[in-house]
This record gives sequence, C-alpha cells and structure tokens, in this order.
Amino acid sequence: MAHYFEIKKNKAGEFVACFKYNSESIFWTEGYNSKASAKNAIESIQKNGPGAEVRETE
Repeated sequence: MAHYFEIKKNKAGEFVACFKYNSESIFWTEGYNSKASAKNAIESIQKNGPGAEVRETE
C-alpha cells in the first residue's frame, strides 16, 4: 500500500499521527500526550476527510 498513517513520537515526546504516501510525510497532526488520542485523530480524519470541502485562498 502506497499510503498509510503512522503514529510516532516527536522530539518533545508527544504522539503524532503522520499521513505518508510512498514513505513521504504529507501531513501530520499536533502532538498528543497519549497514543489513544493520536488514534482518535486518525479516526476523525478518516471519517470527516472524504466529505470535506476544498477551499482555495489567493
């Protein structure tokens, strides 16, 4: 699979959910104190992301 979510710790020791495509980080979340919170962020993105509108700013 070319795209996936990865949970890892940042330099501050917080859990971060990263979305990767071909092993390249595309976006990441803020840092969370628990791994469960990072998993909840992933679930929210998967649930709400497909229906999100696209906004362009100039």
